[in-house]
Amino acid sequence: MERDYPLEKVRNFGIIAHIDAGKTTTSERVLFYTGMTHKIGEVHEGETVTDWMEQERERGITITAAAITCFWNKTDLAKSKANPYRFNIIDTPGHIDFTVEVKRSLRVLDGAVVVFDGVAGVEPQSETNWRYADEANVPRICFINKLDRTGASFERSYQSILDRLSKKAVRMQIPMGLEDAHEGVVDLLKMKAYKFEGEMGMKVVEIDIPASYLDEAKKLRGELIERIVENDDKLMNEYLEGKEISMDILKATLRKAVIANAIFPVYAGSALKNKGVQLVLDAVVDYLPSPVDMPAVHGIDPNTGEDIVRNPSDKEPFTALAFKLQADPFVGQLTFFRVYSGTLEAGSYVYNATTGDKERVGRMVRLQADQREEVKKVFAGEIAAMVGLKSTKTSHTLCDEAHPIVLEQIKFPEPVISLRIEPKTKADQEKMGMALKKLADEDPTFRISTDEETLETIISGMGELHLEILVDRLKREFSVEANVGKPQVAYKETITKEAEAENKYIKQTGGRGQYGHVKLRIKPIEKGVNKEDLPKNVKRDGDHFEFINNIKGGVIPQEFIPSVEKGIREAMDRGVQAGYKVVDISAELFDGSYHDVDSSEIAFKIAASQAFQEAVRRAGPVILEPVMKVEVVMPEQFMGDVAGNLSSKRAQIEGMSERGMMKVITAKVPLSEMFGYTTALRSMTEGRASSTMEFDHYDIVPANVAASIIEARK
Repeated sequence: MERDYPLEKVRNFGIIAHIDAGKTTTSERVLFYTGMTHKIGEVHEGETVTDWMEQERERGITITAAAITCFWNKTDLAKSKANPYRFNIIDTPGHIDFTVEVKRSLRVLDGAVVVFDGVAGVEPQSETNWRYADEANVPRICFINKLDRTGASFERSYQSILDRLSKKAVRMQIPMGLEDAHEGVVDLLKMKAYKFEGEMGMKVVEIDIPASYLDEAKKLRGELIERIVENDDKLMNEYLEGKEISMDILKATLRKAVIANAIFPVYAGSALKNKGVQLVLDAVVDYLPSPVDMPAVHGIDPNTGEDIVRNPSDKEPFTALAFKLQADPFVGQLTFFRVYSGTLEAGSYVYNATTGDKERVGRMVRLQADQREEVKKVFAGEIAAMVGLKSTKTSHTLCDEAHPIVLEQIKFPEPVISLRIEPKTKADQEKMGMALKKLADEDPTFRISTDEETLETIISGMGELHLEILVDRLKREFSVEANVGKPQVAYKETITKEAEAENKYIKQTGGRGQYGHVKLRIKPIEKGVNKEDLPKNVKRDGDHFEFINNIKGGVIPQEFIPSVEKGIREAMDRGVQAGYKVVDISAELFDGSYHDVDSSEIAFKIAASQAFQEAVRRAGPVILEPVMKVEVVMPEQFMGDVAGNLSSKRAQIEGMSERGMMKVITAKVPLSEMFGYTTALRSMTEGRASSTMEFDHYDIVPANVAASIIEARK
């Protein structure tokens, strides 16, 4: 079976934005214009294709990333029905609690369309998503949406992109009219205007630029051409000599610059009023990369540790990354994967290089959100899902067993909030364990643990809404009724200075005794150290833990060293102040002794654990709390009340600014002070303010607050 689609004509891209900027509405227009749906679903009516979960339709927000495959003929080619382009699109959530979906989607996509609200411009989640796209090196097109709304301003939104995201953004269009008068767009490259007529704006009509926009368009076109030719010395010289550069050369140069992340083109329109979306799709074809334009993917040979390169070609060995799991009520477990090289046929076997397991690929499907189209074979550059893989999890590498490779794993943020959860009945108990495991497999930012003292189940996630949705899914999808406690903050413990401790664990019983003796030195870990620069005797887990083996002359035999490390790691799970996990520590084993007969792994493990606890007590232990970045948008008359209220919550107010008619306060606030804040804010501002919150960093808790935390844990 041969590829039915040339790889150059495939575009894998995501639609990303802050909550309520109009991502899902834009996705629905894309599906309609590409002929995937015959009717446009609206978010406010709960009828969208990509928001297919009940919870998404009720709340009008996107919770999981939905994958869609569709086809697009460029507007100027639509009449010819020439070979269209295949789009694999992922519509991602905008709410900060589901930010994991954006992060994992960007890892496997080649490009992104970033949607902005034409009234608000750049918002906090726009910045977070932009940062994730920077980390993944993903080329982007910007779409300033909602220009039909009262208070919309293309220029102000464009300026916010330049100020807060990137100076590389450049206007490709300007809108004709704003708010109620928004009637179309002017294309600065072609120097033509476009209106959208007929049912749902299906008909794109090209007209001459109205006289009232001509002068501004000429001036801005000059700026655009300058930005394009800057990327090619030969073109720059021709431009400076006053030569006319052809449209084809300009577009080819712009395409190269966009793929190299040197330019981010900015488009205008209103998805809800059906203006501008088709031209954004044309831009995806013209400027976003196909899999062929992307650099080869790098990985490591799991057997030798050597660096391996895989090019985006069907001829190379099969390499894919599993980036998302989803429990499907009809077919069972779906594993979404992106193929970087080679091909895979249904019915064959696939090797999981991360775990070393081999799994049979029963069926493969291409996704239209919650609809499935079965496929027999997938090719390089495609996104699809396998049905029924048992041991494959998010971020695992799937490959050809004869040519193993492990790709870099996706890094996920740590959860910051916890809840106690218990089943209502005995029947719910067994179902709850299974259901929680399935949800944790799907979502790497959702964790399950057991409180050692009370044996209660604790679930942790990225925010109150995140956990609320997961408990709701337990009830609806898995029919598990559960009681939940109040949200708890995920505190941590650490130390502020260096300290030493010694412990001898000696136990004499009737037969063989136990003997372990260690001397430890601990200190706060040095952040941001490159693993390659560390000496051989140092083992490091990111910036959270470092173990240094400094034993000279065999005073402790080598076989007992791993037990010492294990003892320290186990002791770190329960801190000495309030029993929270200990982080950011460098522990050095520098001396000790052993007994020929009585020494054992367990004795050294216990000795290390007790020595570590003693050292922590001497090293100025402190409690750390998650601090959130909070942004509140409100009318001016409520500014004093909101600022005063935030100050009472131990907030550090970092800035006050304007956004259209509204005022904006940005602050860093401890998470423990922010429970139920949305409700309090609404009552304080007659329901006219809104807030967003995302995790920023961990910080030391003030002594008076720490005392009450320790008291509460006793």
